[in-house]
Amino acid sequence: MQLPHLRVGILGATGAVGQKFVELLSTHPWFEITALAASERSAGRLYGDAVNWIGSTAIPDEIAGQEVVAARPDLNCDFVFSGLAATVAGDVEWKFAEAGYPVISNARNFRMHDDVPLLIPEINPDHSSLIERQSWQRGGFIVTNPNCSTIGLVCALRPLVDAFGVRDVQVTTMQALSGSGYPGVPSLDVLGNVVPFIRGEEEKMATEPLKLLGTLDDGRISPADITISAQCNRVPVLDGHLECVSVRFDQTVGPEAVRKAFLGFRSPIASYGLPSEPEALFCVYDDERFPQPRRHLEHHGGMAVAIGRIRSCEVLDVKFIVLVHNTVRGAAGGAVLNAELLVKQGYLAARSEHASSGVLAVI
Repeated sequence: MQLPHLRVGILGATGAVGQKFVELLSTHPWFEITALAASERSAGRLYGDAVNWIGSTAIPDEIAGQEVVAARPDLNCDFVFSGLAATVAGDVEWKFAEAGYPVISNARNFRMHDDVPLLIPEINPDHSSLIERQSWQRGGFIVTNPNCSTIGLVCALRPLVDAFGVRDVQVTTMQALSGSGYPGVPSLDVLGNVVPFIRGEEEKMATEPLKLLGTLDDGRISPADITISAQCNRVPVLDGHLECVSVRFDQTVGPEAVRKAFLGFRSPIASYGLPSEPEALFCVYDDERFPQPRRHLEHHGGMAVAIGRIRSCEVLDVKFIVLVHNTVRGAAGGAVLNAELLVKQGYLAARSEHASSGVLAVI
């Protein structure tokens, strides 16, 4: 079967998330970067000159030599990834969708809109059908991925909700510096320190999981009936969000049953052959020292979720540790996997095709 080939634009291409998109897409088998869009002050410059590159590898030569263009809806591409900051994403993404571009967004602006899918492909792939409720013309639509900490939490909750039912969740996060973008948290605030407040983060973790774990009925999401209490902290770690999670179930459940639920999880998209899907969603560790960001973040290309220290909880029922790569699975990598899912489901294709018909047949 012939592989898909779609032209991709990146909005906010010079920012931290935009750079991660460049890294992940430069060798992608389905997607080719044909437009690098950024602010007016960067437009007209070569990408290698315009970007303050913070990646661990060099900018690919073919990308460094591309000209940066303004983030206007006249790009030479079939769809766009948005790595824009929330302060500007809403207006720009709206204009692109209105002009007929599918927008795969990492920003928070449209996540909780009733007709916008908030997607983690292994968790709620059917929610993509909310696209059909959007009223954009010429095939444009918006799809979002969750907050970087929410992704780790929801991935961990999915097999537990399915197996046992979940009533209450307490989560305390230790979030990496890269989650705040570039230049990030001032060094004098965070070196040798912990900052126990990240604006808006706790609210996202209390609400986004309810949509993600909700049920789709007649084109609408019924939110999950779970109470979530979150406390979010910024710590002096470069990459990797660590989360301490305690759960109360609808029935009597012990640590071994929880461990088996993680190990037995089967992805609903496992047969789709998506390039970015990890071989296994969970890496479960029995060593009580694990997982650790420095040692366990890159498994399956940063797309797997690490689980460890599964044990009884003195207040709720069971507690455990979750580790998620915040800039890969929690940001650009999650958005790329969303796009791959939408290709497989028939919502993404060459723009000349979807601009006329809106929704295509499943590949």
